[in-house]
Amino acid sequence: MIEFKPFTIDYAAEYSSIRNVPEVLDNGYDRTPNPFTEKDAVEYITKEIGKSPSERFFIFWNGKLAGEIGISIQEDVFRLNAEIGYFVGKEFWGQGIASKAVERMTAYAFDKFNIVRIVAGVFDFNKSSMKVLEKNGYYLECIRKNAVIKNGKIFDDYIWVKLKDETPIANN
Repeated sequence: MIEFKPFTIDYAAEYSSIRNVPEVLDNGYDRTPNPFTEKDAVEYITKEIGKSPSERFFIFWNGKLAGEIGISIQEDVFRLNAEIGYFVGKEFWGQGIASKAVERMTAYAFDKFNIVRIVAGVFDFNKSSMKVLEKNGYYLECIRKNAVIKNGKIFDDYIWVKLKDETPIANN
């Protein structure tokens, strides 16, 4: 069973241990420290605590911390957009957890935030994440060729998008 829990420092050690895995870190942005220590986890979690509504959650699977998911609301002319990001710990791969989490987070984000689209960038080698997004009604908007440098190699960035069914008229 999947469950979302709000960020709390109580999970910092466990969170850092599932995030500080090369296969997990290789699929994310370089702004995430590598290695990802418990101190990094505390700093990251602290920045998120108190946001209302919450933008990020821990993913629990059958009562065990399995990963994290969240959105980042964009700014300026992109302020009606959110970027979704997520990871599932390596020991939990292949169990459908990411698909269920993306489904739940997408619905939550469209309900709680004034956004009209959610965007996910996926490095070209992360086919599993592309399948997760496609299963949840995201479509491939474009492929940005040679757009990413990760671990000294250049990769394409696949941009997946989900639009809100009813686009509100925004006055901001």
